[in-house]
Amino acid sequence: MQPIQHQMMGYDRAITMFSPDGRLLQVEYAKKTVRLGNTAIGLVYKDGVLLVTDKRIVDKLVVPEAIEKIFQIDDHIIATAAGIISDARVLVEQAQVKAQQNKVVYDSPVDILAIVKHICDVKQMCTQSGGLRPFGVSFLIAGIDESGKKLFETDPTGIYYQYKATVIGEGEPEIDEILQKEYKDGMTLEEGLKLCIKALKKVLDSNFNVERVDAAYVDAHHKKMTKVGKDRLKKLLQ
Repeated sequence: MQPIQHQMMGYDRAITMFSPDGRLLQVEYAKKTVRLGNTAIGLVYKDGVLLVTDKRIVDKLVVPEAIEKIFQIDDHIIATAAGIISDARVLVEQAQVKAQQNKVVYDSPVDILAIVKHICDVKQMCTQSGGLRPFGVSFLIAGIDESGKKLFETDPTGIYYQYKATVIGEGEPEIDEILQKEYKDGMTLEEGLKLCIKALKKVLDSNFNVERVDAAYVDAHHKKMTKVGKDRLKKLLQ
Protein backbone atom coordinates (compact mmCIF):
# COMPACT_ATOMS: atom_id res chain seq x y z
CA MET A 1 0.00 0.00 0.00
CA GLN A 2 1.43 3.35 -1.06
CA PRO A 3 1.75 6.14 1.55
CA ILE A 4 -0.98 8.77 1.46
CA GLN A 5 0.14 12.13 0.07
CA HIS A 6 0.53 14.97 2.59
CA GLN A 7 -2.17 17.04 0.89
CA MET A 8 -4.69 14.20 1.21
CA MET A 9 -3.97 14.03 4.93
CA GLY A 10 -4.70 17.76 5.26
CA TYR A 11 -1.27 18.82 6.48
CA ASP A 12 -1.37 21.81 4.13
CA ARG A 13 -4.64 23.21 5.47
CA ALA A 14 -3.20 25.08 8.45
CA ILE A 15 0.02 27.05 8.74
CA THR A 16 0.60 25.72 12.28
CA MET A 17 0.42 22.03 11.33
CA PHE A 18 3.65 20.14 10.70
CA SER A 19 3.67 17.22 8.27
CA PRO A 20 5.06 13.90 9.59
CA ASP A 21 8.47 14.67 8.04
CA GLY A 22 8.69 18.04 9.80
CA ARG A 23 7.62 20.43 7.04
CA LEU A 24 5.23 23.39 7.00
CA LEU A 25 3.61 22.90 3.62
CA GLN A 26 1.95 26.32 3.46
CA VAL A 27 5.38 27.93 3.82
CA GLU A 28 6.74 25.76 1.01
CA TYR A 29 3.83 26.84 -1.20
CA ALA A 30 4.77 30.46 -0.46
CA LYS A 31 8.31 29.74 -1.67
CA LYS A 32 6.86 28.36 -4.91
CA THR A 33 4.93 31.61 -5.34
CA VAL A 34 8.24 33.50 -5.15
CA ARG A 35 9.78 31.29 -7.85
CA LEU A 36 6.91 32.28 -10.16
CA GLY A 37 7.40 36.00 -9.45
CA ASN A 38 9.22 38.61 -11.50
CA THR A 39 13.01 38.27 -11.72
CA ALA A 40 15.05 40.50 -9.40
CA ILE A 41 18.85 40.68 -9.28
CA GLY A 42 21.07 42.37 -6.73
CA LEU A 43 24.83 42.80 -6.55
CA VAL A 44 27.52 44.69 -4.70
CA TYR A 45 29.84 46.65 -7.00
CA LYS A 46 33.02 48.59 -6.27
CA ASP A 47 31.38 51.81 -5.07
CA GLY A 48 27.90 50.72 -4.02
CA VAL A 49 24.97 48.32 -4.38
CA LEU A 50 22.73 47.72 -7.41
CA LEU A 51 19.24 46.27 -7.91
CA VAL A 52 17.81 45.34 -11.32
CA THR A 53 14.33 43.87 -11.75
CA ASP A 54 11.82 42.88 -14.41
CA LYS A 55 8.64 44.97 -14.28
CA ARG A 56 6.79 42.18 -16.13
CA ILE A 57 4.45 44.39 -18.16
CA VAL A 58 1.54 42.16 -19.20
CA ASP A 59 -0.62 44.73 -20.99
CA LYS A 60 0.55 47.14 -23.70
CA LEU A 61 -1.87 49.77 -22.36
CA VAL A 62 -0.15 49.86 -18.97
CA VAL A 63 2.08 52.89 -18.35
CA PRO A 64 5.54 51.35 -17.67
CA GLU A 65 6.71 54.28 -15.51
CA ALA A 66 3.74 53.71 -13.15
CA ILE A 67 4.92 50.21 -12.20
CA GLU A 68 7.07 50.38 -9.08
CA LYS A 69 9.25 47.34 -8.41
CA ILE A 70 12.17 49.00 -6.61
CA PHE A 71 11.23 50.64 -3.32
CA GLN A 72 13.05 53.25 -1.27
CA ILE A 73 12.98 52.36 2.42
CA ASP A 74 15.28 55.22 3.46
CA ASP A 75 17.72 57.50 1.65
CA HIS A 76 20.43 54.84 1.88
CA ILE A 77 18.32 51.65 1.64
CA ILE A 78 16.48 50.23 -1.38
CA ALA A 79 14.57 46.99 -1.88
CA THR A 80 12.92 44.89 -4.55
CA ALA A 81 10.75 41.80 -4.32
CA ALA A 82 9.56 38.68 -6.10
CA GLY A 83 6.21 37.02 -5.45
CA ILE A 84 3.01 38.74 -4.36
CA ILE A 85 3.90 42.42 -4.75
CA SER A 86 0.94 43.58 -2.65
CA ASP A 87 2.46 41.62 0.25
CA ALA A 88 5.78 43.35 -0.48
CA ARG A 89 4.18 46.79 -0.41
CA VAL A 90 2.77 46.23 3.09
CA LEU A 91 6.14 45.07 4.42
CA VAL A 92 7.96 47.96 2.72
CA GLU A 93 5.61 50.47 4.36
CA GLN A 94 6.33 48.91 7.77
CA ALA A 95 10.06 49.09 7.06
CA GLN A 96 9.75 52.76 6.06
CA VAL A 97 8.03 53.53 9.38
CA LYS A 98 10.79 51.64 11.23
CA ALA A 99 13.44 53.73 9.44
CA GLN A 100 11.69 57.00 10.29
CA GLN A 101 11.23 55.99 13.92
CA ASN A 102 14.96 55.29 14.18
CA LYS A 103 15.71 58.74 12.75
CA VAL A 104 13.42 60.44 15.24
CA VAL A 105 14.59 58.50 18.31
CA TYR A 106 18.33 58.23 17.59
CA ASP A 107 18.86 61.11 15.11
CA SER A 108 20.82 58.80 12.80
CA PRO A 109 20.15 56.62 9.73
CA VAL A 110 18.91 53.11 10.51
CA ASP A 111 21.23 50.13 10.05
CA ILE A 112 20.36 47.93 7.09
CA LEU A 113 20.42 44.79 9.23
CA ALA A 114 17.84 46.31 11.59
CA ILE A 115 15.44 46.75 8.65
CA VAL A 116 16.13 43.21 7.41
CA LYS A 117 15.49 41.72 10.85
CA HIS A 118 12.28 43.74 11.26
CA ILE A 119 10.87 42.43 7.96
CA CYS A 120 11.96 38.88 8.79
CA ASP A 121 10.35 39.07 12.26
CA VAL A 122 6.99 39.95 10.70
CA LYS A 123 7.36 37.14 8.14
CA GLN A 124 8.29 34.59 10.79
CA MET A 125 5.32 35.52 12.97
CA CYS A 126 3.03 34.59 10.09
CA THR A 127 4.45 31.05 10.02
CA GLN A 128 3.37 30.20 13.59
CA SER A 129 0.02 31.91 14.09
CA GLY A 130 -3.30 30.25 13.29
CA GLY A 131 -5.62 32.08 10.93
CA LEU A 132 -2.75 33.76 9.06
CA ARG A 133 -0.95 32.85 5.86
CA PRO A 134 2.75 33.33 5.13
CA PHE A 135 3.83 36.40 3.18
CA GLY A 136 4.30 35.09 -0.35
CA VAL A 137 7.26 37.30 -1.12
CA SER A 138 11.06 37.34 -0.99
CA PHE A 139 13.10 40.55 -0.79
CA LEU A 140 16.44 41.82 -1.92
CA ILE A 141 17.40 44.65 0.45
CA ALA A 142 20.47 46.70 -0.41
CA GLY A 143 22.14 49.79 0.94
CA ILE A 144 25.13 51.44 2.55
CA ASP A 145 25.44 52.19 6.26
CA GLU A 146 28.31 52.87 8.67
CA SER A 147 29.59 49.30 8.33
CA GLY A 148 29.70 49.42 4.53
CA LYS A 149 27.89 48.04 1.48
CA LYS A 150 25.24 45.41 2.20
CA LEU A 151 22.98 43.14 0.16
CA PHE A 152 20.52 40.82 1.90
CA GLU A 153 17.98 38.29 0.68
CA THR A 154 14.95 37.27 2.76
CA ASP A 155 12.52 34.43 2.06
CA PRO A 156 8.89 33.76 3.18
CA THR A 157 10.06 31.86 6.29
CA GLY A 158 11.85 34.89 7.76
CA ILE A 159 15.36 33.63 7.02
CA TYR A 160 17.91 36.13 5.71
CA TYR A 161 21.35 35.84 4.14
CA GLN A 162 23.94 38.39 3.09
CA TYR A 163 25.28 38.14 -0.47
CA LYS A 164 27.73 39.70 -2.88
CA ALA A 165 25.31 38.91 -5.73
CA THR A 166 22.02 37.02 -5.81
CA VAL A 167 18.72 36.57 -7.67
CA ILE A 168 15.11 35.77 -6.77
CA GLY A 169 12.04 35.01 -8.86
CA GLU A 170 11.55 33.51 -12.29
CA GLY A 171 14.67 32.13 -13.93
CA GLU A 172 16.58 31.97 -10.65
CA PRO A 173 18.66 28.84 -11.51
CA GLU A 174 19.82 30.19 -14.90
CA ILE A 175 20.72 33.65 -13.60
CA ASP A 176 22.40 32.25 -10.49
CA GLU A 177 24.64 30.20 -12.77
CA ILE A 178 25.61 33.35 -14.71
CA LEU A 179 26.34 35.25 -11.49
CA GLN A 180 28.45 32.38 -10.14
CA LYS A 181 30.58 32.41 -13.29
CA GLU A 182 30.80 36.10 -14.16
CA TYR A 183 30.45 38.14 -10.95
CA LYS A 184 33.74 39.58 -9.71
CA ASP A 185 34.69 41.62 -6.67
CA GLY A 186 35.42 45.24 -7.57
CA MET A 187 33.11 45.44 -10.61
CA THR A 188 32.18 48.95 -11.73
CA LEU A 189 28.56 50.08 -11.87
CA GLU A 190 28.55 49.81 -15.67
CA GLU A 191 29.93 46.26 -15.53
CA GLY A 192 27.32 45.31 -12.94
CA LEU A 193 24.49 46.74 -15.04
CA LYS A 194 25.73 44.90 -18.13
CA LEU A 195 25.88 41.62 -16.23
CA CYS A 196 22.35 42.01 -14.85
CA ILE A 197 20.88 42.97 -18.22
CA LYS A 198 22.68 40.09 -19.92
CA ALA A 199 21.16 37.71 -17.38
CA LEU A 200 17.66 39.17 -17.79
CA LYS A 201 17.92 38.90 -21.58
CA LYS A 202 18.79 35.23 -21.30
CA VAL A 203 15.74 34.48 -19.15
CA LEU A 204 13.22 36.70 -20.98
CA ASP A 205 14.60 35.91 -24.45
CA SER A 206 12.27 37.36 -27.12
CA ASN A 207 10.12 39.05 -24.46
CA PHE A 208 13.00 41.24 -23.31
CA ASN A 209 12.43 44.96 -23.67
CA VAL A 210 14.22 47.88 -22.03
CA GLU A 211 10.81 49.17 -20.87
CA ARG A 212 10.54 46.10 -18.64
CA VAL A 213 13.76 46.86 -16.79
CA ASP A 214 13.80 48.79 -13.52
CA ALA A 215 17.21 49.55 -12.03
CA ALA A 216 18.48 51.62 -9.12
CA TYR A 217 21.64 51.89 -7.06
CA VAL A 218 23.04 53.46 -3.89
CA ASP A 219 26.50 54.95 -4.31
CA ALA A 220 29.00 55.07 -1.45
CA HIS A 221 29.77 58.74 -2.09
CA HIS A 222 26.21 60.06 -1.80
CA LYS A 223 24.47 57.20 0.03
CA LYS A 224 21.22 57.97 -1.75
CA MET A 225 19.02 56.01 -4.14
CA THR A 226 19.55 56.82 -7.82
CA LYS A 227 17.36 55.45 -10.60
CA VAL A 228 19.03 54.28 -13.82
CA GLY A 229 17.46 56.09 -16.77
CA LYS A 230 16.15 54.36 -19.89
CA ASP A 231 18.71 56.14 -22.11
CA ARG A 232 21.55 54.73 -20.03
CA LEU A 233 20.06 51.24 -20.23
CA LYS A 234 19.65 51.50 -24.01
CA LYS A 235 23.34 52.42 -24.40
CA LEU A 236 24.31 49.26 -22.53
CA LEU A 237 22.31 47.21 -25.03
CA GLN A 238 24.15 48.60 -28.04
